[in-house]
Amino acid sequence: MVIRPLAVVLALLIVSPAPTRAQDNDSAAIRTLESHQAAAWNAHDASAYAALFTPEGDVVNVLGWWWQGRAEIQRKLTDAFATVFRKSHLTITDVAVRKLSPDIAVAHVRWTMKGALAPAGGAAPPQQGIQLQILVRTRNGWRISSFQNTNSIPERPFPRARAATQYKRS
Repeated sequence: MVIRPLAVVLALLIVSPAPTRAQDNDSAAIRTLESHQAAAWNAHDASAYAALFTPEGDVVNVLGWWWQGRAEIQRKLTDAFATVFRKSHLTITDVAVRKLSPDIAVAHVRWTMKGALAPAGGAAPPQQGIQLQILVRTRNGWRISSFQNTNSIPERPFPRARAATQYKRS
């Protein structure tokens, strides 16, 4: 009865590559969408940038401002591209994709930015960060459904317990 387990293993080897190729194709398509994100940003084209989202897509930007729907994303970015992001340049440095289902994926997108200004009363202008995106497959390809953007700094170890007493509570 050695033949039966061998047949199962062979069947799995034959069937397994198809989903992997599909996942590779989806990951490539999502990476292409992310390159379109950078291109739209760098052209300061709010319409092209908003088109990367589903109609009901939303954004939470690095300041925690929540923009809901493609129309609001486009409106807010139109204003931002005319002012604080007028000379900004976005570079996507890494894209990690994980499929949650055949039509839903999560992407962590690392980026750097130069030329941005801080909005009035805002924190320092963003220089690097990470986006968390939920993407959905639509009839027009992959689109961003939800987008959380966070400024980041290089990770450092936490202080040891003894050294932590040096820090003041706020």
